[in-house]
Amino acid sequence: MPPEPSPSPSPTVLPPGRPAEELLAELRGLRDGDAPTRGGRTFAYVYDAGLPGLDELAAAAYGAYATVNGLDPTVFPSVARLENDVVGAVSAVLGVPGAQGTFTSGGTESILLAVKAARDHARAERGVERPELVLPSTAHAAFHKAAHYLGVETVVVPVDPVGFRAVVPAVEAALTDRTALVVASAPSYAHGVTDPVAEIASAAAARGVLCHVDACIGGWYLPFLRRTGRAVEPFDLSVPGVTSLSVDLHKYGYADKGASVVLYRDAELRRHQYFAHAGWPGYPVVNPTVQGTKSAGLLAQTWAVLRHIGEDGYTELARRVAEAAERLVPGLREMDGLRVLGEPDGSLVAFTVTGPEGDPDLGLVLHTADEMRARGWYLQPQLSFDGMPPNLHLTLTPATGDRVGALLADLAQSLKAARAAGPVVADPALVALAAGLDPDTLGPEEVAGVLAFAGLGDGGGLPSRTAPLLALLDALPGRLKERLLTEFVGSLFRV
Repeated sequence: MPPEPSPSPSPTVLPPGRPAEELLAELRGLRDGDAPTRGGRTFAYVYDAGLPGLDELAAAAYGAYATVNGLDPTVFPSVARLENDVVGAVSAVLGVPGAQGTFTSGGTESILLAVKAARDHARAERGVERPELVLPSTAHAAFHKAAHYLGVETVVVPVDPVGFRAVVPAVEAALTDRTALVVASAPSYAHGVTDPVAEIASAAAARGVLCHVDACIGGWYLPFLRRTGRAVEPFDLSVPGVTSLSVDLHKYGYADKGASVVLYRDAELRRHQYFAHAGWPGYPVVNPTVQGTKSAGLLAQTWAVLRHIGEDGYTELARRVAEAAERLVPGLREMDGLRVLGEPDGSLVAFTVTGPEGDPDLGLVLHTADEMRARGWYLQPQLSFDGMPPNLHLTLTPATGDRVGALLADLAQSLKAARAAGPVVADPALVALAAGLDPDTLGPEEVAGVLAFAGLGDGGGLPSRTAPLLALLDALPGRLKERLLTEFVGSLFRV
């Protein structure tokens, strides 16, 4: 008999195993190319309490629960205990008697669940077949994402062009029999100002409509700011007409990402958030959140951080943030050619840079961002939108406190360098090329060509100076901008 054929060698999928310390060293090396998450020089995406030992506590608590599956609290009852403690703490600060909530992976998931609950509530309780979501133009993009995922139509209303707060009569006029949910921000991300929550909630209640307050940024800052003696307008579930609220504990709760809570006025409303399915041969599925299987590590580290810092600790941290803002905002206003946008409510500040005629100047804003990055600071550029000027956004944390003087000094030098750099002009040929493109019919090859023309799309990330690229984006129509950005981000993930 002929010999049995030898099995074909398996293709190599993973490289040979390596020692643990060698791998950890490589990870540490990769982190060297990232923006710093500690030290108070990165003014977006990170929240630094500046408390020694907090990161170590969070890591140890996460490790204790990393292998615990949060999918089924009947198998792991400690998960229910930890979540009840965390949500109970949030309800004690932001809720009312009978309030119910859920721990989620972040603000986007909290918002998505609140929109789902409102959609299903409108269908079940009011027979609304084509529900609408009414939101100010400054509401977070996560609401548009939730509406897109859930088949809800968005109705966007304008904000005050000077103060950037929602205009209550415009909100009232947008409410119809199809409205499932109306949104207010406390505060809005872009400008750090709080919408008139009580008036919006009252208008919603008068039409029998649910009202969600996006307090992802301010929910764990503003209540403790009030404890320092500073005035804070009510915005939580204690406000009549507010039916749900989202708060991120990985922001001013200083837990690791992602950690958030969505809170409802009662259990009946929260029920519409849940997904249950028994129509398959496996175990009966009941999911409170979008996720099914999930590590309980994030819940455990949030529980530990909340209990470690405590009420007095959070009050002191809020005081430090407020004091940083109280030094920074006047310092910005004293600088020639800077304009703080609106009246910030404490922890978020946005400012624009004006040209010789006193009008916001996109080129100066973008050059200033590049100059500050060259000096070791990250200030987040925000492009012009719907009559709102381009600006630089700063998220303040307790670690910012002793950096304000250095920040203002470097900002003064950056402004001088920005004014000397000359105007930022998007490549006219590229603008002309992009103007003739239809984002809905654009093919991958055409998108790749535009990105290559702009010096992007090879997976290498952004250039060190982004002013020309951002000026191009500012000049493009919104839909085309979205299409190109989608392809650019996709190019960063090559597999």
